[in-house]
Amino acid sequence: MEHSSITRAAEKVNLSPGAISLQLHNLAFELRTDLFVKSGKHLVPTPAAKLLAEKAKLLIRQVREIEQEFENDVHTDARPFHFATGATALIHTLGRPLRQLRKEFPNVSMQVTVSATEEMVAGLLERRFDLALISLPFPTDGLKIMPLYDEELLIIRPAHKEVRGWHVGSMPVPEIERASFLLYPRRSNMRTMMNDFFKDISVNARVIMEADDTEAIKQLVESGFGYSILPELALRNQPRYFQAFRVPERRMIRKQALAMADSAHPRALTWSIAQFLQSALTSAAASRSGSRPQG
Repeated sequence: MEHSSITRAAEKVNLSPGAISLQLHNLAFELRTDLFVKSGKHLVPTPAAKLLAEKAKLLIRQVREIEQEFENDVHTDARPFHFATGATALIHTLGRPLRQLRKEFPNVSMQVTVSATEEMVAGLLERRFDLALISLPFPTDGLKIMPLYDEELLIIRPAHKEVRGWHVGSMPVPEIERASFLLYPRRSNMRTMMNDFFKDISVNARVIMEADDTEAIKQLVESGFGYSILPELALRNQPRYFQAFRVPERRMIRKQALAMADSAHPRALTWSIAQFLQSALTSAAASRSGSRPQG
């Protein structure tokens, strides 16, 4: 319709005139209508062709919009980005990296979900999350993993007076056997790590309460309800009413890592954001390690 000639139309789309004629013939046959008629040396569109052209313009515009929406380009990707993390990491390690991330990717519509590792992994595999900060060990089938840093889990017990400064003492196994513990729920990955620790030191821990919130557990310990095991980064608030301990030669370590679905069609924006966060978080962990007093 734009060129009034099969030859010129064929040149425009880099096809032979014969291919264009065949396509026009097949299209007219499918629609059971005439699309063009000859007028001298030119082809003239029929009213049916003009109606089809209007609908085709709308259809082509929609196709272009779909192509742009799913275009795998960091700079043009406008789809919402879903990031998931645990509460402890969000509160104690992700503040500055997330601020830097929003400056680096100002046009990204980012949504943050706070959840446990087992729920984050399920979300990644179901493609509800693009990227997650998870705790290992945990089954990672179907995931691509980017290691970040190690974090120690420490035993805490109530203190009768205010504690300042940071010191990690040594706790003998017999004291652990006598203690009452407030721990994460049995369904959680953190509880699995703790159960493995108790098994390793041959202790049948007495668990009197469960909670899935680190800050709530910490408050209950400070109130004198019992002992617990929590990530080190969640314990450095000042002042506090608990003391931190480890069992000599039996350190509990969880590995923090970024995880994304292992896909044949990876999203470029996910990889770019993951690399940015990996650099920021590993640098921050190195700084903490370099300035940490020996416990």
